[in-house]
Amino acid sequence: MVTHTMVTRSYMSRREVEQQSFSPAVALLVPLGAILLQVFLPKAFPVLAILDLPFLVTLFFAMSRRSPIAGTVTGGLIGLLQDLLTNQPIGVNGMAKSVIGYAGASLSSQIDVENSATRALLTFGFSLLQSFLLYLIERRLLGISSFHLMWLHEFIRAAVNAVVAVPLFLLLDRTKHRE
Repeated sequence: MVTHTMVTRSYMSRREVEQQSFSPAVALLVPLGAILLQVFLPKAFPVLAILDLPFLVTLFFAMSRRSPIAGTVTGGLIGLLQDLLTNQPIGVNGMAKSVIGYAGASLSSQIDVENSATRALLTFGFSLLQSFLLYLIERRLLGISSFHLMWLHEFIRAAVNAVVAVPLFLLLDRTKHRE
């Protein structure tokens, strides 16, 4: 008698299989800490103004959760709080970081974002995208003609953020709860 075992395959999406969550304390304190550091560190150390910690945290949570809706909401909330604590018009960072959160979450459900090289490349690309979005919002939407981008500076900013993202993301990986 021959028995056939049937192999069953799950057709769950990559996002459903590898979606991760965080404790409420981490989900609240990490973005808040990043925003506060972004506000106060450049005042003490002006060279650190090139970092965008709220952007990095937005991208990390979006890529980890792999949910475009959660990424959009997270980016919007982090960006709005950043706007409230800085000189930016309310909503500028909120809009840009909402797009970054959505795009980061959408892309992470399609590719492996656990690889450090992939994370660095994505951070670099999304940093440039955020710079372009901020330019469009400030220059075109708000009509602030004095807002200009110095693309060499933005490439350097993207590179610095990519370098900082790798160890930061590895550190934040320790806060994940796998579902």
